[in-house]
Amino acid sequence: MKHLPLIALTVAISACAAQPPAGVQSVGTSQQPPAAVGKCIAQKWADKSQQQVVTQNTLAWDRAMDVYAPGQQPPSGSAALVRPSYQGSGTWVGFRPGASGGTADTSDISGCL
Repeated sequence: MKHLPLIALTVAISACAAQPPAGVQSVGTSQQPPAAVGKCIAQKWADKSQQQVVTQNTLAWDRAMDVYAPGQQPPSGSAALVRPSYQGSGTWVGFRPGASGGTADTSDISGCL
């Protein structure tokens, strides 16, 4: 019984980790690795806008990244969030609108899934 608080804490943390971040619109999932999906999104946005697109790794070895919309900058710009799937294998992608406005075409994101 003395391990019950530890078990409860572990279950609570696991439940929180299995959910997308607040304020993020889910765009879809892919069976491709996160690095491939993130690079595809960055390339599409850069080609379409002819502007610099910033990517920021959030986990080592390109396992998760934020791809900032053209003209947006970390940490509060509009971005595609590319993460390992929250349920099973593959990659989950969401879109977070930025604090400074900024928009991006989520159909470009969908084209990379």
